[in-house]
Amino acid sequence: MSSIKVPPLGESIVEATVSRWLKKEGDAVAVGESLVELETDKITVEVPALEAGVLTSLAKGEGDVVAVGEVLGELSAAASGGGGAGTSGAGATETGATGVATTGIAQDSAAKVSPAAVRTAVEAGINPADVQGTGRGGVVSKADVMAASAVPVFPTPVSPTPVAPASATTAPTSAPAPASGSRETREKMSTRRKRIAENLLQSQHATAHLTTFNEIDMTAIMALRERLKERVEKEQGLKLSFMPFFAKAAALALKAFPTVNAQIDGDTIVYKHYVNMGIAVASDAGLVVPNVKDCDQKSVVQIGKDIGAVAKRARDGKLAMDDLTGGTFTITNGGVFGSLVSTPIINYPQVAILGLHKTQDRPVAIDGKVEIRPMMYVALSYDHRIIDGQQAVLFLVRVKELMEDPAAMLVY
Repeated sequence: MSSIKVPPLGESIVEATVSRWLKKEGDAVAVGESLVELETDKITVEVPALEAGVLTSLAKGEGDVVAVGEVLGELSAAASGGGGAGTSGAGATETGATGVATTGIAQDSAAKVSPAAVRTAVEAGINPADVQGTGRGGVVSKADVMAASAVPVFPTPVSPTPVAPASATTAPTSAPAPASGSRETREKMSTRRKRIAENLLQSQHATAHLTTFNEIDMTAIMALRERLKERVEKEQGLKLSFMPFFAKAAALALKAFPTVNAQIDGDTIVYKHYVNMGIAVASDAGLVVPNVKDCDQKSVVQIGKDIGAVAKRARDGKLAMDDLTGGTFTITNGGVFGSLVSTPIINYPQVAILGLHKTQDRPVAIDGKVEIRPMMYVALSYDHRIIDGQQAVLFLVRVKELMEDPAAMLVY
């Protein structure tokens, strides 16, 4: 008999919520097979079986809050050497949680497929036996199936307002469907949603929050992107969006105005001589803000590749703690949802966040004449405790200048 315990969950994370049991009492499990999903404020973790056996008891139910090291359940050793999901009648043919049949999946393959992966595979209409497993012992996880079937999934969120880069956006989910005749529906907040709320309130209460605005003529950057996108995709395999250009412009502006990239520690200002650019990614469950490390040292194309990589890991539920920690500045894009103007909330303990918005044709005065130009409002929310208004305005003006004359990015 062995105990199933809450594993270490990463930097500063001490508790999680039992999101879903993937096996039920009496189910046989194989080594490495996922038993339960735990949801933290940053990531979703699948806890695997460390040995083959039978799940004899569940100490915690779905929705329970558990601490690192706490016992989740008990697992008895397999009665025979081959015990596992692949040799148990129910385990080999259906998922313990939903009873979805896995017709056509060989028994030796089913033993290496997690129940969550089976459910996802059935929904996607593919055979999980054909999917390459990346889990312990080659176990096929839900994320592996999602990657193979290209079905979008967002099981892993984190921080402030739900906005995302154009390369990683999803439509917001609606509230739970009401029961027949019901006028109200109550739903308990998830651990992640509660933490998001706490972080937002902390940011508002712990900082001297102020926002300044400007607008960018997107004509030059749109022409540049249009000219380069086919070549970049062909040679680099990257679908070029505007986000890496904004990230590069912001990184250069941060070098010119280092206070915007700083952090407050008590009565000390900590200046960061590097830029780990946070990119806010929306999800059904909330928000995650992975960051691109050393963004200031990279080209626009490399930044685009890195943004695409972290966004994919976010969608596939494969973000590592390193992706979510160490950020120094954040960009959030409400424009992909149609937002024209907004005041983003600082991703505390950072001291500033850049908000992008919808590009919209507007009449503007150019050399004394009215022209129709594609214009975007941009916003910088900042902590007025250490960033003066002059610095904030000049930072935003620098971003504007670089985006309106993108060739200037090449000389810095």
